[in-house]
Amino acid sequence: MDPTTDNAGYAGDPSTARSSLESLRAEIAKAVVGQDPAVTGLVVALLCRGHVLLEGVPGVAKTLLVRALASALELDTKRIQFTPDLMPSDITGSLVYDARTAEFSFQPGPVFTNLLLADEINRTPPKTQSSLLEAMEERQVTVDGTPRLLPEPFLVAATQNPVEYEGTYPLPEAQLDRFLLKLTIPLPSREDEINVLTRHAEGFNPRDLRAAGVRPVAGPADLEAARAAVAKTAVSPEITGYVVDICRATRESPSLTLGVSPRGATALLATARAWAWLTGRDYVIPDDVKALALPTLRHRIQLRPEAEMEGVTADSVINAILAHVPVPR
Repeated sequence: MDPTTDNAGYAGDPSTARSSLESLRAEIAKAVVGQDPAVTGLVVALLCRGHVLLEGVPGVAKTLLVRALASALELDTKRIQFTPDLMPSDITGSLVYDARTAEFSFQPGPVFTNLLLADEINRTPPKTQSSLLEAMEERQVTVDGTPRLLPEPFLVAATQNPVEYEGTYPLPEAQLDRFLLKLTIPLPSREDEINVLTRHAEGFNPRDLRAAGVRPVAGPADLEAARAAVAKTAVSPEITGYVVDICRATRESPSLTLGVSPRGATALLATARAWAWLTGRDYVIPDDVKALALPTLRHRIQLRPEAEMEGVTADSVINAILAHVPVPR
């Protein structure tokens, strides 16, 4: 199937779409070693029309991962390096005066793309960070009172460094809640790191993904067919209750000052449905909810200072809740 096939002329075969999206792992593995969970998370976010926050120390291929995904999906992608002097108009675009016509015309910013890589998003002040909020939530940009729709599909993949705090501006809770998933990118295992170095010794160039053999294996038509299939994935009342019970348990946890909101519960149900469909089922089971609980909820809760001092983490709190909340049969 040609991934560039126009959506209007595409019949929309869910099984073909699933096969194409599953092949993304093999294609991205040509450029990125050992990051299957992150690849899966990015695909889930695309299926749910959500956004992703990637967190990891420098040098673990966060940027390369997003670039490889865009190449394997044949999506338009742009990158913004967030810095303290970045202005909102540098992201959204601005009105530019044309001396020939004596009129102002809109010059689109880099946000007008399918896959926006917001590199080191926490290095820019809150005013500039907030310029992404409308784009992420409403999928449009308003300049001079005129709303302008963003392309479809549209996904923001933002990266941040968890170890550097000097010169950074932590994302506020309201903006964190706009991200569907927070994916942690770990350091590679010894075997994976040997594989990375071997590739570089053999001439791998991370700036030339075509030379690495990364080719488009899916496109917007596949995503549209997949989203339609995910929307038909059945959710029983017991599963809905299970999601609600997990989220309500976070609000009662003594280790937290902020629990998961109803928006977070909706997000967990959506990601569980997408994961269920990706694994070949047309219904959701409790294991789907458990599989996506950490990346969907870890950035939506806030630890008490005393719990943080005792070494408690967001992931450990969520894991404890998953172990405690009764699982529907």
